[in-house]
Amino acid sequence: MSQVLRDLYQSVTDQIVAALEVGTAPWIRPWTGADDVPANATTQRPYRGINVLLLNLHAQARGFSHNRWLTFQQALAVGAHVRKGEHGVPIVFFKMHEVDASDVQHKPADVRKVIPLLRSFTVFNVDQVDGLPPKLMPVPTPTAIWDALDAAEQLIDATGADVRHGGSRAFYAPTHDLIQLPPRTAFASPSDYYGTAVHELTHWTGHPSRCNRSLGMRHGIDAYAFEELVAEMGAAFLCSHLKLPGRLQHDSYIASWLAALRNDKRLIFVAASQAQKAADYLLAAAGTKESASAAIEVAA
Repeated sequence: MSQVLRDLYQSVTDQIVAALEVGTAPWIRPWTGADDVPANATTQRPYRGINVLLLNLHAQARGFSHNRWLTFQQALAVGAHVRKGEHGVPIVFFKMHEVDASDVQHKPADVRKVIPLLRSFTVFNVDQVDGLPPKLMPVPTPTAIWDALDAAEQLIDATGADVRHGGSRAFYAPTHDLIQLPPRTAFASPSDYYGTAVHELTHWTGHPSRCNRSLGMRHGIDAYAFEELVAEMGAAFLCSHLKLPGRLQHDSYIASWLAALRNDKRLIFVAASQAQKAADYLLAAAGTKESASAAIEVAA
């Protein structure tokens, strides 16, 4: 692994660790708005995976009014410019790239090797840019909360998951492949119910017939702690899509997440990628356009 790649993994991990140390889960935005999901201002393509974490974290820390971003060159291309003295956010383009292993050490042509392709880009928030054409600025469009809840209900129904209600615990039971939730009336608000439901649905995607996330000691972290990290982020991605307020479901795992992240700079990349795949699977079941995007971390 090159030094540049090591530094990039470490830089991203350090930011996530710093946020968790002060009790901020960087995958969650506890508010809703016209542009909850971070996206590129010029291409309108939503950012994915690890970049969602990075951009939400900086948008919240800096108090930006929009979650739209672009590179320095993209700003120039539309006749705008980044204000002098502004600092951008390094994000990444990440995907697993398959190469022909016969090109290396004369191995047979049918042997394939998969290597990570990781590049860094710097983006700026639209609040840091002057002269941006009005058509590229997000226009606030009030969304009734019950519209969001209807969308959440439709997503759950579309998955075909076996969701049962009763008792006082929320969990996914892999042995029986079912989701158990307390009665709807047991939740403080409808958004709390749906936030919990999509968390358990993310667990549900791990079944071998779906995303096939195998449990086991991995990445220096207990299997269930890693799965909870994936579920937390997957649910947050879905809540952003549905325009529901997100919240941390299992803060008891923060200590184990921090310990693992400090020991493995690539852990958060792996977990974010798995969470994005889970969200993609569920959105595809609901027939949303976001599910058609490539399974990579889009940088620009």
